[in-house]
Amino acid sequence: MTTTTTPTEERIHLAALRLFSRKGYAATGIRELADEAGLSPSSLYNHIGSKEDLLLRIMRDGYARLWSTAQSGLDGIEEPVARLARLVQVHVYVHATYRQECRVIDAEFGELVQGAREEILGRRDDYESLWARALVAGSENGSMLVPDQRVARLGLLTMCTGVAHWFRPEGPNDVFDVSLRHVDLVLSATNATRGRRRAVASGLPLLDRSWFDRALPDRPVFQATA
Repeated sequence: MTTTTTPTEERIHLAALRLFSRKGYAATGIRELADEAGLSPSSLYNHIGSKEDLLLRIMRDGYARLWSTAQSGLDGIEEPVARLARLVQVHVYVHATYRQECRVIDAEFGELVQGAREEILGRRDDYESLWARALVAGSENGSMLVPDQRVARLGLLTMCTGVAHWFRPEGPNDVFDVSLRHVDLVLSATNATRGRRRAVASGLPLLDRSWFDRALPDRPVFQATA
């Protein structure tokens, strides 16, 4: 539970994250949500429009964070291999850090009503287009070998998204190291090269630890997944 000093809207938001990620959106009731946030059901409705509004806010926040962080991370980088590598770093870092949020976004998209679903689908498509453009550019200039770009994009995104389900900060690898290991996995999967040599993370202009400290100053102390 969050402390009573946490602003009420944030308490509700975090309570929704915990319950939606643990039980699922459909199985979470309003009374249970109010109890988790330390409020009465009537007080809860003073701060939210509906349970659906909370889910939409979680998804908006998640995609806004991914989009803005990815755009910032790509600034000044034109080489397709380096752009793809930085996208991998950002995606893995965000998904390993905001695990509850990312799990809810991944699992509960189908619970959105039609208008909200179209909005979030548009945000998702905009974000995935960054990956698509990097794969297309790499294929066109010969720095990647990707016979089926759609399958490659979806497969790589699924692999990188998976850290939201298995990463633990107390494990043998920290979040930054895990992001670099995923870069090498993606470079290998796309047969990426620089010049005549196989591309590896250590040879690319990647984002460093301090960059993520600046880019995600509000990041939580690793959201629990239990």
